[in-house]
Amino acid sequence: MIILSGAAGFIGSYVAKKLNSYGISDLLLSDDFTRSAKAANVAGIEALARIERDRLFEQLATEYTGKIDAFIHLGARTDTTEQDTAVFDRLNLHYSQKVWQYCTENEVPLIYASSAATYGDGSKGYNDHIPPAVLEPLNPYGKSKNDFDRWVLQQTQTPPYWLGLKFFNVYGPNEYHKGRMASVVFHAFNQIRETGKVRLFRSHKEGYRDGEQKRDFIFVDDIAEFIWFAYKRQPKAGLLNMGTGEARTFLDLVNAVFKAMGREPQIEFIDTPEDIRDSYQYFTEAETAKLKATEYNRPFHSLEEGIEKYVKQYLTESRYY
Repeated sequence: MIILSGAAGFIGSYVAKKLNSYGISDLLLSDDFTRSAKAANVAGIEALARIERDRLFEQLATEYTGKIDAFIHLGARTDTTEQDTAVFDRLNLHYSQKVWQYCTENEVPLIYASSAATYGDGSKGYNDHIPPAVLEPLNPYGKSKNDFDRWVLQQTQTPPYWLGLKFFNVYGPNEYHKGRMASVVFHAFNQIRETGKVRLFRSHKEGYRDGEQKRDFIFVDDIAEFIWFAYKRQPKAGLLNMGTGEARTFLDLVNAVFKAMGREPQIEFIDTPEDIRDSYQYFTEAETAKLKATEYNRPFHSLEEGIEKYVKQYLTESRYY
């Protein structure tokens, strides 16, 4: 059996269906399944059970006592605009500590989601060798992820295997429920369909022209395939960047969306909202030496390839994976 938390979310639901595609159906799916907006994400997933997040450990102790092959922990509060640190402490830090302790006590391999938001403004780089203790995230979400990474590295008792994946900017199907937190690809597609143009944030930082802010964008299928690889092969334990290693501009991204939709680019620049302006990242790019050392050899999608698949196979018809 594999436990998968965050199973109704964007990445979690995609990973669940990817596992199904590899013949894995003995899944224990965990999430807050009361959110109707995420119901379509889990429709059709083959699994042993769906367990409410707050009852997971109780039910693991009483109903699902068989061998657990892995715990894939993707559940988290991911809203980067949320300022209530208590929410992040409860869902991202303390709950993750319970997951770690369960895996340690029951000798269950653990793969969990960290985030590139731990790197803050990037002034210290985006290298997964950097100790979490010296990083300065820009928002409570990033801090909660970094706090857990720091706590993990302080533990003397560990699961038999563990891997913390620092996700960069992930896009792809099953993010319809995310609202403001959905990817720029998702928002660009909907803006083009509704208005014929895209609005991008104006630069408020010297050295960056409008639209030339850069991110390391990674297609969700590449995340899921790597998690499958990590589950099967267990590369070296530790923190590991999950990005392509190539930063691309927002102009690159929206031009690829326009092309996938068969339209000529029309772009308008607007001010970055003040509530996120001070914490806005102008550049992210994964350092991938540790990733390459895993000998994972499946090529990642280029930005253009990933966007073409996402737009033509999913967004155009509002399809789910």
